[in-house]
Amino acid sequence: MKKIIFTLVLVISSTAILAQTYNMKIIQGKASTYSFTSTVDSISFCNTATTPFVCGNVILYGGETYQTVSIGSQCWFQKNLNIGIRTDLSSGQIDNSIIEKYCYNDLESSCVTYGGLYQWNEAMQYSTIEGSQGICPNGWHIPTWAEFQTLTTSVSNNTNVLKAIGYGTGDGAGTNTSGFSALLAGISSSGVGFFSLSNSAYIWSSTEQETIYAYALFLYITNSGPGWPYTDQAHGFSVRCLKN
Repeated sequence: MKKIIFTLVLVISSTAILAQTYNMKIIQGKASTYSFTSTVDSISFCNTATTPFVCGNVILYGGETYQTVSIGSQCWFQKNLNIGIRTDLSSGQIDNSIIEKYCYNDLESSCVTYGGLYQWNEAMQYSTIEGSQGICPNGWHIPTWAEFQTLTTSVSNNTNVLKAIGYGTGDGAGTNTSGFSALLAGISSSGVGFFSLSNSAYIWSSTEQETIYAYALFLYITNSGPGWPYTDQAHGFSVRCLKN
């Protein structure tokens, strides 16, 4: 009897027969790798077609799972991006072919909860072209200012429906009826530090203003309307990915 050690890489649907045969744990829409040992003389495989992406599926990227959500005509990541190597705010983010992130108060646990904070150039991976992929996975991109406006228009400019429940208060209390699940993740600023956690969120767009500013979507604790500041690209803001 031959002992054969092999690895399967599968992209399968939730009804795949192989999952039942080999007792694998499958999450719909993910590509998973499994290694195991068999004591059989021969092996045959059935082919499985790649499942087309449907908004609502889960994306695996950089070791993180991202639920996706359809809002109006758009498909979004349901949480802030958390990709890259954490660097202290005092160290800065530079063009070195390594994705770098800040975590609120320089704590990795903050990135786990709120996602990373990125300077605009780092988020864009040093491109200035609107709609660039930036630090998003293939098939996704940093939303343009116009695409953010499409998002807020689709929810009647009521950002409370974009905020996660428990974020915001009074007239700005989140209901999350859109499923966007925005967190008031705060910001970072060189020479100032981290601030505004639980009070506000700034989410970068890929639209530049002049050469040192860029637009962002602004959400505030007591306000249900969107803000559209253009601000210094050196600030550290949250990033959401939008499907191409």
